[in-house]
Amino acid sequence: MKVLVTGAAGFIGFFVAKRLLDRGELVIGLDNFNDYYDVNLKEARASILTGYDGFNIARIDLADREAIEKLFTHERFDKVIHLGAQAGVRYSIDDPHAYIDSNILGTLHILEGCRHHDVQHCVYASSSSVYGANALMPFSVEQNVDHPLALYGATKKSNELMAHSYSNLYGIPTTGLRFFTVYGPYGRPDMALFKFTKNILEGRPIDVFNYGKHRRDFTYIDDIVEGVVRVLDHAAKPDENWDSADPNPGTSSCPYRIYNIGNQKPIELMLYIKVIEDCLGKKAEINLLPRQPGDVPDTWADTQDLFNEVGYEPSTPIEEGVQEFVDWYRNFYKV
Repeated sequence: MKVLVTGAAGFIGFFVAKRLLDRGELVIGLDNFNDYYDVNLKEARASILTGYDGFNIARIDLADREAIEKLFTHERFDKVIHLGAQAGVRYSIDDPHAYIDSNILGTLHILEGCRHHDVQHCVYASSSSVYGANALMPFSVEQNVDHPLALYGATKKSNELMAHSYSNLYGIPTTGLRFFTVYGPYGRPDMALFKFTKNILEGRPIDVFNYGKHRRDFTYIDDIVEGVVRVLDHAAKPDENWDSADPNPGTSSCPYRIYNIGNQKPIELMLYIKVIEDCLGKKAEINLLPRQPGDVPDTWADTQDLFNEVGYEPSTPIEEGVQEFVDWYRNFYKV
C-alpha cells in the first residue's frame, strides 16, 4: 500500500509515517519544513524516516496547487493521511493568513488530489479546538461545534465541512480525527511540555496561564498513532441510521466520520507540572498569568465511538509518557 502522509516532518506525522514503514507500507512524506519552530528538529525526524527503503520525502508547500497535483499524478496513492497544517492556537492570532493558506487552501488541494486519483480513504487531522466555547464535558462528536474561540479552531471545523462535501459529492471516504493535546518524544517546542522542561532545566520561570486552572486531556503519541493507523485501515462508511431530520454531526449518509482521539482522562495543569518536576528531579519557578485569548479552559475527549469502531484504548499513564519525553529531551539536547 502506498500512503501519502502530509506533515511527515512534524510531530504526529513523523510517528505515523514510522509506524506505517515498520509494518511494510510505502510512504511518501510531504512537508514544507517551515520555520514556525526549530527546523533542525524537523530535519532530525525526517532523517530517521529517510533511513527506510520504503520512504521518500516531498518538500512541498500544501498551498502549492501545481506541485500537489503533480505529486498525486506521479505517485498514485492508495490512501492519504493529511496531518500537515499550520499548528498553534495562539499563533493564529498573530498570523491568520498562514492558517488560511495551509489549513484551508492546502486541505482543498489534498481533497482534489483524492478526488481525481481514486484514493481509497482520506484520514485527516482535526482538533479538540473545534469545541471552542462548549462547556459540556466530556466533549462528544455529537455536540454542536459552531463557536470556535480562535481562527485555528475555525479552520479545523472548516476542514470537516470540506471533507463532508467531498464525501457527499464524490463518494470519497473521509475520516476526521479531533486530536487532544498530544505529547511525547520529538514533540513540538511550542507545546507546554517542551517549554516547561526546557525552562526548568535552564533555571528559568515557566509561564502558567489561566492561573494553572486548565485541565487538558493529555494523550501520549504512541496511543495517538495506534488510533490513526487503525482508522486508516477502517474506511468511513455511510451511517444507515443517519436521519436528516435529526442529524448526527459525527456521521452522515455519505462515507464520512468524525472521531475524538484522546486519553479520556483530563489532568489538571498543576498536576502535570508536578509530574514534570518529578521526572526532572527539579522544582519549577512558576509565573501565574491570566488565560490567553483563544484558549479553552478544559478539554476532555469522549472516545467511545472510536473504541466501538476500531477498539481504540489509550494505555500510557501520564507519568510514563512524561518520563519518555524527558529522557528523549535530555539525550537529544545533551542536557
